[in-house]
Amino acid sequence: MLNPIEGEIFSVDKPLGWTSFEVVKKVRTRLRKRLDIKSLRVGHAGTLDPLATGVLTVCTGRATKRIEELQAGVKEYVAHMRLGETTPSFDLETQVDATYPWQHITRELVEQVLQQQFTGSIEQVPPAFSACKIDGKPAYKLARKGKEVEIRPKTLVIDEIEVLECGLPQEPTLTIRVVCSKGTYIRALARDIGVALGSGAHLTALRRTRVGDVSVENCERVDTLIARLETEEMVSPDRAEQQRLEREREANRAAARQRKAQRQARQRSRAPRQSQIDK
Repeated sequence: MLNPIEGEIFSVDKPLGWTSFEVVKKVRTRLRKRLDIKSLRVGHAGTLDPLATGVLTVCTGRATKRIEELQAGVKEYVAHMRLGETTPSFDLETQVDATYPWQHITRELVEQVLQQQFTGSIEQVPPAFSACKIDGKPAYKLARKGKEVEIRPKTLVIDEIEVLECGLPQEPTLTIRVVCSKGTYIRALARDIGVALGSGAHLTALRRTRVGDVSVENCERVDTLIARLETEEMVSPDRAEQQRLEREREANRAAARQRKAQRQARQRSRAPRQSQIDK
């Protein structure tokens, strides 16, 4: 039985073209209608760009308090890149703005650069087209207006990075698997890899395949989750509130028992000293 008010955690395979907020909105709207309530907290742990797919963790009710904990988990991505071209957003959201030679790049050079420059602790400047805040405003809003965006570099950790597919020397395409820490922008990683290879690069596709212990194979499609929320039995708002009050009362009783035990322990520890004084 689901208890969205107390808190549920759903693992969703975010579809291509959807924002993370659109997934949250879809789940929240369905739950509010099903429970016949006006408000319900729903959030996600770790934003995925509209052009990315894969694992998105959605939390409801009091489980939203765990968002920081959940998004801190190690993440795994499969990234498809095109070498020799750059775009302002570092992916296909914007048009190609510059081209570079790529014929000198070999698979051996790619693997050498990845292991020597993109493994372990690295410095990364997030993309201007990102949700990073500049004077309280998301950087992407400023970037889309053509304004200059200056973002400070961040220290990240790349645990694993490997080449899965390489189109070289026929085609300037590359597919890599990346296991990294929270806050890593794979678009920015593609940009930096292009520079390190003496060329340019941008993402053509991105899939988040794991967050913490949750892999994409264990995720639900959005439409499957919404259909389940229509039919699965749920704890009513009244019952959820009753359960919350019962837990609070039990917690208060447990705290009272603990305080009583501590008082008794202090009294026992003082008793021998008092008997020595009496002697």
